[in-house]
Amino acid sequence: MATLVQAVRMALHYGETHLGVTDIFGEDVGPPLGGVFTATQGLKTAWNSPLDERGILGTAMGIAYAGGRPVCEIQFADYAFNAIDVFKIAGNQRWAGAGGYDMPIVVMTPNGAGIRGSLYHSHSFESWASRLGGWKVVMPSNPLDAYGLVTAAILDPNPVLVLLPKALLRVKGDKLLPGEPADAEELARMIDAPIGDRSAWKPQWPALREYVVPIGQADLIREGSAGTVVSYGRPLPLCAQAADELALEAGHGFDVIDLRSIFPYDWPLLSASVLKTGRLLIVNEDTEVTNFGEHLLRRVVDEHFYDLAVRPRCLMGKHLPGIGMNTVYESNSVPQLADIKGAMRELANEPA
Repeated sequence: MATLVQAVRMALHYGETHLGVTDIFGEDVGPPLGGVFTATQGLKTAWNSPLDERGILGTAMGIAYAGGRPVCEIQFADYAFNAIDVFKIAGNQRWAGAGGYDMPIVVMTPNGAGIRGSLYHSHSFESWASRLGGWKVVMPSNPLDAYGLVTAAILDPNPVLVLLPKALLRVKGDKLLPGEPADAEELARMIDAPIGDRSAWKPQWPALREYVVPIGQADLIREGSAGTVVSYGRPLPLCAQAADELALEAGHGFDVIDLRSIFPYDWPLLSASVLKTGRLLIVNEDTEVTNFGEHLLRRVVDEHFYDLAVRPRCLMGKHLPGIGMNTVYESNSVPQLADIKGAMRELANEPA
């Protein structure tokens, strides 16, 4: 089974081969490195840009206006702040032109904690991104969704931000991508560049097929009536694990929803689940002040106040200037399995 980062790489290869992607670029995106997480190794349209986030995004806009279909990378989400004004401009172009000017750009960036990246390589950007009108924002939590969401982003006429949970980039999926060989070692031999001299290396791409996860469509990955748990990215597998453990230990079954798309998001699925369970927990690792989860909670309260059995709640990262490199600092800055499991247990056990 492919890892999440291999799935991204294969989606980009499919994009440049079949979907008209003209340029894949960013800091260290081209050879010899192929991206700091290897997401762009071996891609024929990949090239290296200067270390300039505003220039990267501005160049993508120019390529799109000239008829191209670019994918660019900001090396870490922390540095998206360097280009926040250009993000805003890119997001308003189709609206300002009454839909007459497409802006088919994809921006990828690794997001969140989980690799001991410390102050400048551990930020979560989805709450900020959700405020950028005109942008679609997605975050996969498994390889198949990564493949499908990147494909959807490439096909979209709007700018799409693909946030990649860096803690999950090396995690293998449990479902094959369309056209992926079943043997993970064979896949690695085919598409992973060797360590050392890569000057003569060329990938041997599998016969990949198109697979699209519609932007705005969430996934119900567990079902139950004890409560609704909504998450995405790094905490999502932890929510699934906590649900499995609580089902065995206490008989509590939860609806666990992988949001997948931050914006637009799947309100019908979330709403239907809250109507069923009457209990809601939203989990993410972004900081707790003006968190995107707070928007979801507000909407649930507005539209389902009388359907709730107990107070809805959010479990989020702490409101800190950054995340320390020390393991203890990082573990206590963002939700971990024990935190999620405890919050889910409280949600299920609180008297109505």
